Amino acid sequence: MRTWYRNLDYVALFLWMALVAVGLTAIYSTTHGPASEFLLESVQKNFERQMVWAGISLFGIVVALLLPVPFYQKAAYPIYALTMLLLVAALVAGREVNGAKSWLYLGPIGLQVSELAKVGTVLAVAQLLSSRRTQTHNVRYAVFAVALVALPAALIVLQNDMGTALVFFGLMPILLYWSGLPLHTLVLMTSPALAAYLAIVYWPAAVAFAVLFTLGMHWQMRERYVTALAGLFTGGTVAAVTLALTKVLQPYQVARILSFTNPEAKEFRDNVGFHLVQSKAAIGSGGLLGKGFMEGTQTQGAYVPEQSTDFIFSVIGEEWGFIGAMVVLTLFALFLIRLVVLGAQIKHPFGVMVASGAVGIYLIHIFINVGMATGLLPVIGIPLPFLSYGGSALLANTAMFAIALTLHMRRDDFSIYGY
Repeated sequence: MRTWYRNLDYVALFLWMALVAVGLTAIYSTTHGPASEFLLESVQKNFERQMVWAGISLFGIVVALLLPVPFYQKAAYPIYALTMLLLVAALVAGREVNGAKSWLYLGPIGLQVSELAKVGTVLAVAQLLSSRRTQTHNVRYAVFAVALVALPAALIVLQNDMGTALVFFGLMPILLYWSGLPLHTLVLMTSPALAAYLAIVYWPAAVAFAVLFTLGMHWQMRERYVTALAGLFTGGTVAAVTLALTKVLQPYQVARILSFTNPEAKEFRDNVGFHLVQSKAAIGSGGLLGKGFMEGTQTQGAYVPEQSTDFIFSVIGEEWGFIGAMVVLTLFALFLIRLVVLGAQIKHPFGVMVASGAVGIYLIHIFINVGMATGLLPVIGIPLPFLSYGGSALLANTAMFAIALTLHMRRDDFSIYGY
């Protein structure tokens, strides 16, 4: 048996440091180049503040590595309860930022509590699903797991932060897969998301998908209720989205949803499509090798709004080009794969669930943020993990990584009975 601290995975730690360094470099470019004269004074200090949060996050990793395995298992539910209380407190007495009432301020320090809730939720679900003594009663545990995820999601929706709430909803199928539900059940659960996307982009494709998916599930399962559910989930979603776009939502809401399909259209370009037009222009102008550090015309002209936060990927695309963007995406891929490997090596259900939950959250963020910056998805305000400016997001994302890293390092301390 190796001494516990010799099990520390330096590859994963290096990848985390590399991603944070990329983020700091991009933030520095947006706040210390020619673009700085167009920015608010508070925004000009984003790099310095992010440096401080990076230092706090690194210190947090050190603290996490010193804590024993039983601490995380016993503290899972209390941490979850604390984050739920913080969500309620933000809803009642929080400060509204960019339309979302999800911030609590302790003097000059602001915390976006919806980010911290991700840590508590992953720990609580991991503890719940790892407490099973057998693989029976999977449905009951799955229902409890969904409830643990749905509660913070509902509170965040009430805070008017739909982007973060979507991360929680997207996390459900990932956690339910590890809870032992059959694969076809998870496919059914995720099918409405694809049906809704196609209904927004191209209605005939959505109808074709609903028909083919329903026929495919019938051919695969040969059960009437599965076929009926497949038709209801996909066809019903297509009908609901169509009804919402044509009869329910207000024109400005419809414009915000549809703008990503053609942001350069006259009705979108100067308002809801402005972000996407400028972001795509920045990324496209970077070419193969980019324009160089602090040399991007879109970035340094401050044409792209929220460029140090939600649209940080456009800075990378413009200044580092296609090669730089691919390097960043490769770093993300290696980081996620490494976490999956660490989770598999832990072999205890609690450690596996923590690692898979963290990977799920990171993957959802990356998929939506990059899709948003490149115009493949609507603009819904989700940061890029470890890269976008934001102390709460960096701290929460690092906390999930640090816990998974610790559980892997101390994997010999888990009970041999698996619970």
